[in-house]
Amino acid sequence: MQPVNIGIAGLGTVGAGTVNVLVRNAGEISRRAGRDINVTHAAVRDLSRTRDCDTTGLCLGDDPFALAGNDAIDVLVETIGGTDVAREVVLKAIASGKHVVTANKALIAIHGNEIFSAAQRQGTIVAFEAAVAGGIPVIKSIREGLAGNRIEWLAGIINGTCNYILTEMRDHGSDFAAVLKQAQALGYAEADPDFDVGGIDAAHKLTILASIAFGIPLQFERVYCEGISHITPDDLRYADEMDMQIKHLGIARGTDYGIELRVHPTLLPKKRLLANVDGVMNAIQIYGDAVGSTLHCGAGAGAEPTASAVVADLVDVVRALTTDPGNRVPHLAFQPGLLADVPVLAMEQTETAYYLRLAVLNRPGVLAEITRILGDSNISIEAILQKGSGKHEQVLPVIIVTQQTREAGINEALMKIERLDSVKAPVVRIRMEQFA
Repeated sequence: MQPVNIGIAGLGTVGAGTVNVLVRNAGEISRRAGRDINVTHAAVRDLSRTRDCDTTGLCLGDDPFALAGNDAIDVLVETIGGTDVAREVVLKAIASGKHVVTANKALIAIHGNEIFSAAQRQGTIVAFEAAVAGGIPVIKSIREGLAGNRIEWLAGIINGTCNYILTEMRDHGSDFAAVLKQAQALGYAEADPDFDVGGIDAAHKLTILASIAFGIPLQFERVYCEGISHITPDDLRYADEMDMQIKHLGIARGTDYGIELRVHPTLLPKKRLLANVDGVMNAIQIYGDAVGSTLHCGAGAGAEPTASAVVADLVDVVRALTTDPGNRVPHLAFQPGLLADVPVLAMEQTETAYYLRLAVLNRPGVLAEITRILGDSNISIEAILQKGSGKHEQVLPVIIVTQQTREAGINEALMKIERLDSVKAPVVRIRMEQFA
């Protein structure tokens, strides 16, 4: 059969890794796909720059739009990143009848509804396994392997930078700023780390996972997003004393009232599988009504782990080239006309248990004031732990663990608690999950 020709827009880390995997494993890939897959063209920003792959024989240019419309290629691989130029390039490729493979989670989370609609009209495929969790085939697992299940919830460590920072803080007692600097030196965090440590990167990925799991349109703007910069070594130590770990999670859960979509630090028991995934590794736990709990764990970033997913998508595209478009696996797992209009809940409507860390004056009656406020808001207390060395300290840390309650109630109670003159700092709140 005729080989399939690939054009790659962007030869940075992922693009170069894709070329290397395609060349190194060409024989295996051809046997799986049923025909050769050749990279023939690429578009790069700077033609003079040295690449991390062999560009011999590649037709190199600096115009991704020309590449997207080039009749010599069958599939465009987009590894430009960002959402503006990448969106325009992908839409041009689709309009030109090209299939598209992308590793761009922000592009799919923000513009995926538009892109998939365009691809459906043109009868082309947009594949995006590499957009979530690097080399872990979690999108394929949910979309195909778990197609017989009603997904009840999923929770994931889907940003390796946050997981690395929390792991190092826990193991070495270092503060957030010091470990972030270390992560930047090792290349785990960008010079501007806000997308990672602020939770935005994880929110992009959760948007995609939730859409596939629950059959809802992509709704990035509805995801609650919270980072890890307020977590201290003390919080990690107190969690350990309670036989728990703190992980930065993306959580999607179906309820009777709608879908919860939230990204935030989470306390979970050490015996849970997710609690034991450390360093830069990613992991996604999925609960289906038929299969129960499954865990998908591996490298969530890096040149070749991500390239592994890009090449797997290329193989799927090649296999489906002669398939009638109506019989292909839907982009978002459910048939396009059957996506559900299920509401995404506001964060105030979600329910969970809470860890609250307070800095309070060391005087009689303080805890009584605080517990009265919680009681007036119908918040039940599971445990109160007073920290500090004793009576000579003016300000003591106090940990309060609540039973499950609605976020709106906690918000109201914390506003009142923080107004007390006996409370000397904003209350640190970390949500707790059991994932039983």
